[in-house]
Amino acid sequence: MTSISDNDLTHDAFLGGKLHLWQPRLGYRAGVDPVLLAASVPARAGETVLDLGCGVGAAALCLGARVPGLDLTGVEQQASYVALARRNGLQVFETDFCNLPEEVRDRSFDHVLANPPFFDRAAGRQASDAGREAARGQATPLAAWVDVGARRLRHKGHLHMIHRAERVPDLLAAAHGRLGSPEIWPICPRVGKLAELVIFRARKDGRADFRLHPPIILHEGAQHLCDADSYRAEIRAVLRHGAALTL
Repeated sequence: MTSISDNDLTHDAFLGGKLHLWQPRLGYRAGVDPVLLAASVPARAGETVLDLGCGVGAAALCLGARVPGLDLTGVEQQASYVALARRNGLQVFETDFCNLPEEVRDRSFDHVLANPPFFDRAAGRQASDAGREAARGQATPLAAWVDVGARRLRHKGHLHMIHRAERVPDLLAAAHGRLGSPEIWPICPRVGKLAELVIFRARKDGRADFRLHPPIILHEGAQHLCDADSYRAEIRAVLRHGAALTL
């Protein structure tokens, strides 16, 4: 499906209303993950950013809302999401990122962002919705995401990814020989809980040793007690006010 009726869309506020994104009412919808990813990127005005598998553009556009003056580009293979990302204001190329068009291959970027599918479909069940399946079910190997990102980085540029914690060995293996200075920030729902996600960062031509940072804790308290917002103050500042994530 290359287009979606407005009746099947929602226009959702992000960053406390600083950004609004058109999204499918059903299927894959951007949530907290791309917002946290964007908040972790120490970009500066004038720098170039490539978002691989950008969906409706959430990560790149959240970053652009926080840091004006960035040159933002997205790559997405699903035509319906390409149309929505463009409607949301992102320059997007409709393509499989393993076969990038010349306009992208001829460029190098200061930052490459990616929120790859979390689950290996060799070990899981396929989702019924095509958009959700493409966003959650890994068809392209994780190593290919890292390789393509590394190739598009300029000297000393950074690759930034958010992924499941259990995929850390795969991320580090994929970066080995392609990128240096790897860093991991575990993301834990609460104090005392295991990390469910990680933010991964590595640098083109970086030479620093691997760093495992203290965890990012999302919620106050040891357990979920009610439906009220329980985000820690620094996380609420990211989600509701577009603040940077202090790493």
